[in-house]
Amino acid sequence: MTAELTVHELIAKHRPTLDQALEAIRTRAYWSPHPEHPKAYGEHGSLDAAVGKAAFDALLGTRIDLGQPGTDDWTGGEVSPYGIELGVTYPHADVDTLLPAMRAGQRAWRDAGAEARAVVCLEILKRISDRTHEFAHAVMHTSGQAFMMAFQAGGPHAQDRGLEAVAYSYAEQVRTPDTAEWSKPQGKRDPLALTKTFTPVPRGVALVIGCNTFPTWNGYPGLFASLATGNAVLVKPHPRAVLPLALTVQVARQVLAEAGFDPNLVALATEHPGEGIAKTLATRPEIKIIDYTGSTAFGDWLEANARQAQVYTEKAGVNTVLIESTGNYKGMLANLAFSLSLYSGQMCTTPQNLLIPRDGIRTDEGPKTYEEVVADIARAVDGLLGDDTRANALLGAIVNPDVKARLEAAAGLGEVALASREIANPEFPGAVVRTPVIVKLDGAKPDDEAAYMSECFGPVSFAVAVDSAADAVELLRRTVRDKGAMTVGAYTVDADVERAVEEVCLEEAAQLSLNLVGGVYVNQTAAFSDFHGSGGNPAANAALCDGAFVANRFRVIEVRREA
Repeated sequence: MTAELTVHELIAKHRPTLDQALEAIRTRAYWSPHPEHPKAYGEHGSLDAAVGKAAFDALLGTRIDLGQPGTDDWTGGEVSPYGIELGVTYPHADVDTLLPAMRAGQRAWRDAGAEARAVVCLEILKRISDRTHEFAHAVMHTSGQAFMMAFQAGGPHAQDRGLEAVAYSYAEQVRTPDTAEWSKPQGKRDPLALTKTFTPVPRGVALVIGCNTFPTWNGYPGLFASLATGNAVLVKPHPRAVLPLALTVQVARQVLAEAGFDPNLVALATEHPGEGIAKTLATRPEIKIIDYTGSTAFGDWLEANARQAQVYTEKAGVNTVLIESTGNYKGMLANLAFSLSLYSGQMCTTPQNLLIPRDGIRTDEGPKTYEEVVADIARAVDGLLGDDTRANALLGAIVNPDVKARLEAAAGLGEVALASREIANPEFPGAVVRTPVIVKLDGAKPDDEAAYMSECFGPVSFAVAVDSAADAVELLRRTVRDKGAMTVGAYTVDADVERAVEEVCLEEAAQLSLNLVGGVYVNQTAAFSDFHGSGGNPAANAALCDGAFVANRFRVIEVRREA
């Protein structure tokens, strides 16, 4: 195979970016090489918004042929949450043929070394970045995210998370030197002398099981962590969100081939309706690493049954915000309203339970009763979403019928403080758009506990009345310990309450945001600085992204020779 890109050229092109990423994860300061604003991608060139939209439109009704070995059929059937049939078909693989072909290229990929693998990954990310507008439409019409969110979360933020994983992977691999001269003194005798070499070697084929809501943001960390550490990667998308990951695989295969590596190091595994290939793939002996985002039930199944693989899961949790007091009541209400509304609550980080003392809270506007606080939060959400144009831009569309069913059932769980309403989307009449529902529950009632101690994924929040701040802290502890949480928020001006909440989060391993009243929200995290999940509570067994997320994707093998 003749390389069109030399590794030397890629190192010269991407090493500065890799070094900046390494510095960013060391300092945890803000940094991103991927602009968040659509206009940053050119106005009349190949990165232009109109070009990206045209590229997406050109994909509709087409077949994406990746040239993979073992293609035995074609499958598709994605329907946008906005009501559009995508009509794209993808290769269906005979895995008995595909998996051996994927393993065939691992030796050369292993021998290329950590730096070469890193810069090839960065070239893949750069080409994806150049097509951010196209990818944004692909994410929008598979996840139901509104365009701006699909652009940012599905584009630059996902690319940041991929680059972050590459940086951590590189750092862990070069922690051990390539060679060492070892000499042990033996007194009057000649010293014992050995030459030692240390090689990071991959575990095998990695499997990425994609999710419906954030196919790129949740998919890229595992994909690039495994690829950068020498593993081949088989991408199995969610059946409703194939397109963004199929395009990713297409780009990766092109770059690998041009750089002189086997394109089969990255491949796509799609399924026929109802086929359910994830379980079959997850227990194949060739699969040595699994990355999964989705339901607790299947995540638990993977951890219990995919015993031959290192399994990284992000499952469900019950995210909680404790509201004890605030020095900026209006800011708190605005911040919470946005957090509850963004992408119709279809984020693993969206707050679900709002713990509020039944005797009320202290604020800069004077004391507020439980009833007043709940009514004001509802009013803030209603005000934020009062204009239908703005509401559509924030809410996006309900991603699947299960979310819609949970939303409709939630109104029967207690007294409704804010009813959900239907919003029409003039551009996409087939879109299912709903505002959030807020239901009042009593933390002292066992019947209510069954509701608020279970994840209700979607635009559903529970205002849970508790007896005191101390009771709220203990309920927070029990929730994180028993159910897990991707995020915890708290509002308090009391130093003792703040210390108690922080101690719970340290002991139960939950990421905490305190007194957010500005433009940073509890359900958002920044790559290179914030950890997404902790890996220390039932919501996830891994964090995006830290050393533990990448270090066990490879082993260091030593060869000793007499000097």
